Amino acid sequence: MKNAFQQVFGTPPAGVWAAPGRVNLIGEHTDYNDGFALPIALPHTTVVAAGRRSDGRIRLHSAQRDGTVTELELAGLAPGTVSGWAAYPAGVLWALREQGHAVGGADVHVDSTVPVGAGLSSSAALECAVALAVDELYGLGLGAAELAGIAQRAENVFAGVPCGSMDQMASLCCTADAALWLDARTLARRQVPFPLEDQGLRLLVIDTRVQHDLADGAYSARRVACERAAELLGVRALRDVPAEGMTTALECLPDELRPLVRHVVTENARVTEAVSRLDGGDAAALGPILTAGHASLRDDYRVSCPETDLAVSAAVEAGALGARMTGGGFGGSVIALVRDTEAKSVGEAVKGAFGAAGHRTPAVTAVWPSGGAGRIA
Repeated sequence: MKNAFQQVFGTPPAGVWAAPGRVNLIGEHTDYNDGFALPIALPHTTVVAAGRRSDGRIRLHSAQRDGTVTELELAGLAPGTVSGWAAYPAGVLWALREQGHAVGGADVHVDSTVPVGAGLSSSAALECAVALAVDELYGLGLGAAELAGIAQRAENVFAGVPCGSMDQMASLCCTADAALWLDARTLARRQVPFPLEDQGLRLLVIDTRVQHDLADGAYSARRVACERAAELLGVRALRDVPAEGMTTALECLPDELRPLVRHVVTENARVTEAVSRLDGGDAAALGPILTAGHASLRDDYRVSCPETDLAVSAAVEAGALGARMTGGGFGGSVIALVRDTEAKSVGEAVKGAFGAAGHRTPAVTAVWPSGGAGRIA
């Protein structure tokens, strides 16, 4: 990584930082409703080598792109001025400067194993790795929650994706062999034991190869609809609709908003149930919760697609304990909780089902709860 940086920019980097992608075990789309989520960090990471510049410019290079160096003036950065992948690291520097931090220029080389468009938070991993690098390069001394807020603002305002806080918090705060329980309103969090190997389990990520783009409007439309429902119900966010009062709340809403509210309320309850099962040492019991969550995402929130539905049904029919879509939806990946002894057969069954349906062969990878972002060199 250091050699690649020097080949591109002509000088050695000041350091190298890495941030992981994530999957959310349960709690999808509840974070921007001030709800709860339960993500894990992936072994897939985005790695950034970076060094300071004194001329008020940033230069960006990615090993996954065509070799072009994108060069930008810090003073000219504003939402809408940068497109494509460069908007994410540029947005981080913009957000830091907007909040008054004394940040100058930087050279940044990026390499990543987090698949783009697979619902595994490749953008958050990039933002968080850059945020860590710039924080250290300029001695800002910001904490994980502050850096997550900077990265989220870069995505929301600069890149134009109205995500919640969960992706960035997961990338920065997860630990190995644990899931991160996150309260998206307060950012309270704790590590929930999730020792897959000790319980003879594996988590498969099934990349359907259907890429999604959360800036294309459908994701934003769900958020706007949820905010409208909260306003009609007279609550700050849908997190404040109690499960025991949900039926009454739904009766006060137009028909098109009712299923969205039902998903958010029941998904928050599923997070609580999942945490209880994991705290009790029964990770296998997470399986049915995953499958119920997918049914809600498919039928109530309506963010699934034929490929993700097929991956879930094929995995469960082949013996998976449970499966669900992960990420913003409209494509991306599915996670399946399986026993060690059935991981291969479940993966092959899903690939076979995709072939029979005429879909592209999905990528199936075993993953484990990994550590969060940090300096690696």
